[in-house]
Amino acid sequence: MKLLAKFTLVFVLVFGIGGTVAAYFSYRFLRDDARDQVLQQARLMMETMLSARNYTSQQIKPLLVTEQERQHAFLPQTVPAYAATESFNYLRKKYPDYAYKEATLNPTNPRDRAADWEADIINSFRNSPDQREVIGQRSTPTGESLFLAQPIRSPQPCLDCHDTAQRAPEAMVSRYGAANGFGWHPNEIVGAQIVSVPFSVPAAMADRAFRNLMTSLSIIALVSLAVLDLLLLFTIVRPVARLSTMADQASLGNLEVPELPVTGQDEISILAGSFNRMRRSLVSALKMLEGH
Repeated sequence: MKLLAKFTLVFVLVFGIGGTVAAYFSYRFLRDDARDQVLQQARLMMETMLSARNYTSQQIKPLLVTEQERQHAFLPQTVPAYAATESFNYLRKKYPDYAYKEATLNPTNPRDRAADWEADIINSFRNSPDQREVIGQRSTPTGESLFLAQPIRSPQPCLDCHDTAQRAPEAMVSRYGAANGFGWHPNEIVGAQIVSVPFSVPAAMADRAFRNLMTSLSIIALVSLAVLDLLLLFTIVRPVARLSTMADQASLGNLEVPELPVTGQDEISILAGSFNRMRRSLVSALKMLEGH
């Protein structure tokens, strides 16, 4: 095997081992980073829904209550949870992978009733009132899902509708019945805001970033290998090849070959100088033998 081929093989092995280690740790980092990005986006969505709730309770509800009383009809648009859920349905048109629910243990609207896994999250908040957030993964029929949850408390204004059926607006009781959504207490944790997204979303983000990174590193490695091979060719391989040719000619008795140029103080230059001296000594020795 030629010297340049050996150097190239060594570089390929070194780059391959280093690239494999870098790829392993890079992929783990990119997956964690993509997961954090998705959670940050989920938090932003959560804050947007909280803003929708506050806007509804502070500005929309005072305007619609009078109309509600005049028509004797319950307007769900006055309910913060309804406003947040409907707002997210519009947002979901642009972010179809995300899902939002204001899961409640004892809701007025049946669509807000907590599923079993959502009830576990709510009970976790109830058992640890100081807990502000829960992040987790769960298995679904379509694969792993990542979720972010925050507790929902019942402020005093909520009790106007959720204290007892007798105190609640008649139009609301007529629409949803008197069996659900009552018996809430002030500042009680009654539910949880939950944003969930398939784990395939951060995984796809990480895979895309990993492919781009590996493509860039591969190009850099190939260019670096080519540059190293060229440097080795001109600084090591060619001088050694000339030295090898001269030694071969000398071994065959051809002493007319010119001396190798000696430039620098590196090992190859020292070897070339030593070979030149050996050649001169051999020529002198042969002349002395011919003289006798």
